[in-house]
Amino acid sequence: MNEKKTNTNPIYKIILIPLALSLIFTVCLTIFSTTDNLFTGPRIKKEIINSFAFYAIWALSRLAFFSFVLSFSFSLISSISYISIIRLLKFKYNTYLHLIFVAIGLSLIIVLAFIHNLFYLPSNIAVSFNYNILRLLPLWDTLSPTTILISKLIVYSILFLPILLYGLVSLLTEKNIAISSSLLLFLSICLVVYLYANWKSEPNTTSIHKKNASKKFNIIMIGSDTLRADRIGVNGNQLNLTPAIDSLAKKSINFSSCIVPIARTAPSLTSLLTSSWPHTHQKRFNFLGDDETSLNLPSLPEVLKNNGYITAAVGDWAAGDLGKIDFQFDLTYLPEDQWNLKFLLRQGPKTLRLFLSLFSHNNLGKLFLPEIYYLAGVPLTKEIGIESRNIINKLSNTNKPFFINIFIASTHGPFGSPWPYYRLYADPNYRGKSFFVMSGVSNPEDIVKSQESDKYSFDINQIFSLYNGAVKSFDDEVSKIIKYINDTGLINNTIVIIYSDHGTDLFENKSWGQGNILSDFSYRIPLVLYIPNQLYQPKNISSTISSIDIAPTILDILDIPSPEKWEGKTLKTMFTSIKPAEDRVVFGETGIWIANVPGLPKNRIPYPSILELLEIKNNKTGTLSIKREYKETLIKAKAKMARKGKWELVYFPTVNGGEYALYNIDKDPALLSDLSEFHPDIVEILKKSLTEWYSHDNL
Repeated sequence: MNEKKTNTNPIYKIILIPLALSLIFTVCLTIFSTTDNLFTGPRIKKEIINSFAFYAIWALSRLAFFSFVLSFSFSLISSISYISIIRLLKFKYNTYLHLIFVAIGLSLIIVLAFIHNLFYLPSNIAVSFNYNILRLLPLWDTLSPTTILISKLIVYSILFLPILLYGLVSLLTEKNIAISSSLLLFLSICLVVYLYANWKSEPNTTSIHKKNASKKFNIIMIGSDTLRADRIGVNGNQLNLTPAIDSLAKKSINFSSCIVPIARTAPSLTSLLTSSWPHTHQKRFNFLGDDETSLNLPSLPEVLKNNGYITAAVGDWAAGDLGKIDFQFDLTYLPEDQWNLKFLLRQGPKTLRLFLSLFSHNNLGKLFLPEIYYLAGVPLTKEIGIESRNIINKLSNTNKPFFINIFIASTHGPFGSPWPYYRLYADPNYRGKSFFVMSGVSNPEDIVKSQESDKYSFDINQIFSLYNGAVKSFDDEVSKIIKYINDTGLINNTIVIIYSDHGTDLFENKSWGQGNILSDFSYRIPLVLYIPNQLYQPKNISSTISSIDIAPTILDILDIPSPEKWEGKTLKTMFTSIKPAEDRVVFGETGIWIANVPGLPKNRIPYPSILELLEIKNNKTGTLSIKREYKETLIKAKAKMARKGKWELVYFPTVNGGEYALYNIDKDPALLSDLSEFHPDIVEILKKSLTEWYSHDNL
């Protein structure tokens, strides 16, 4: 009697065992995770963290809850599969075997997700991995699209096939209609959830309204964070990294010497969209407080909106500033501000974050765990590309012309592109610490340490191969966007602009990163301007220009007057005039040095580390910003430059006054050889312009 009861009534254990196992798993995972730092981002003073103690507990509990939901869901599948197997084979029920089977099933699903991410998107693992990443190379060596597919088929067959078979057998024999219906409904729910999570819908190319062709020109800007101008083929690169951009450039106006005022994202994007120098728009740092996000002059989206346009911005974690700063886009498809302690706390400690990130790179992750979906260091190039095409489709079917700014982290450090891009240009025999992504940049403390290290501490060739692969991944997505615009006919009525916010130094001097020195690699960006209907002949312009000139040029093409407060000048005369374009004097300044970067003067104006510079003015928002008392020192300490043609004059403030250096940027883009003593006349000319430019700081 007892045996029969054991055989026929383990129903309550179908839920009880996965429930207990999931609780144990979640508790252990959470406890283990608390040994990590509790959030991503810079480590700041304990008194600040203490102000968010309850929020940190809530954030950790929230991540633990989602971990439980995931582990329970996977355990429940395994539990139902076990019951289905013993019912099909008429085996005796055993609680211990049930528990073991569920534990194995849960483990297999986690391992499958891990190896899938390790092969297809290793940056998703690297940014949250607590151990030496080289330990994963033997496992990676066994992986391929085929082995991963076979592994998935085997595991899914073990877990889902018994449920399907038992449900069908019960249905056909009409013995347990309720059970068979429940099992088939359960499988249907699993299938719907899976399809929704992974659904990527390309828009229909035939759904564009023909009335769009009679509108004013649409504008589509496509940018990649940290994209260097010298990686573009039309600018001289021989590696064929950017065939799509090169093809577009041959039908466009290509500006090969466009310089940004600050090689940091928030200041650079603000200069671009407000056509103004940093001392005018006053966004000098990436860390902007809640009271610093408004603008004191019109933005390009605002001007276009006032002239009948609908405007939108879309991007991954690198594009957060497009939503944080009040550019007045009508529509934003963007993450929250990345420089926010509450956001960083919600991303949680590494171990817990790693588990969740394995299952969050999809639509469900975006819906329920956006802080994990938009995790810094994990570019969403393909995802943003698809989303952008759908937004283009949506906006093109309105009764207005549209402006859309697409901005992706494809080429941002640690240069973690998906398969196959991270291996496209790598040495097949390389097995070092930068195999998947650039090493030493997974958290702010590592970044500070690595920026203080010399270039011999890095695998430079491998880092370049990672960067080149990232460039290629961006170009391939540009190709898809351009193809969609072509296929829909929008190309005949749409201005397309390829751009970046800044480049990056990759040890050409003594350091890496952007905005530390005023090098060509860090401050020169690609700029391709496609104008439809062949109104202007394709042209390559090597004359020096600034990114603050882009917005007035767009308005000039559209016959819309530029706001009086804008400081940039239209570039239209450069590509309409028969005469060769003249070089403009452009200016730039460095960002905050978060470390003692190699190559900086020892007597530079000092200020505290980034950990001391940050504060949170409003605990309700959690926004990180620079302490007011340090802002004047930070601005005074910035190196400044004036550039015209091949000459760049750099002024470096020091505790003793300041130092000037002159560089031939064509021959010396890394700023290695000071030529000021050989060209005093050029120094004086550029010095006059530079002094007048930075005198606006009134320091």
